[in-house]
Amino acid sequence: MQFVKASALDALTLTEISKKAFDSDVQVGAPSAGGPPDYMSLPFHTQMARENHLYKLTDDGLIVGGAVLFLDKDKLYVGRIFVSPEFHRKGYGSCIMREIEAAFSDVKEIALDTPIWNVRTNAFYLKLGYVEVKRDNEFIYYSKNRG
Repeated sequence: MQFVKASALDALTLTEISKKAFDSDVQVGAPSAGGPPDYMSLPFHTQMARENHLYKLTDDGLIVGGAVLFLDKDKLYVGRIFVSPEFHRKGYGSCIMREIEAAFSDVKEIALDTPIWNVRTNAFYLKLGYVEVKRDNEFIYYSKNRG
């Protein structure tokens, strides 16, 4: 497996995977199909690739998932990660998070958020050692301090 920055040429594939992945959340408590802002926007994913925020996970050359990451000095914000539904529950999400942590080993904190209703992602981030730092009416905010 390889986790690398995505190019603008990967944006179409990653947009399609993002749409399928987030729309599948209706199976784990989402009130309806949908996702974070611009989750199904090709212009958004293309812009994220051009600004070096879009990453892809490939397995034997096939793109199986992606991430949108924002680095701010010694803090990394995981804007989103997503795995194509046909590859859910096969370890790809954990692989993406391990790769993110390894690629940004010098950051002191990794932060992210996920909807309160999403049982799958909340359990996932807790399993990976992320700690809830706050919540509001819609989201739970997680952090992992690393020094």
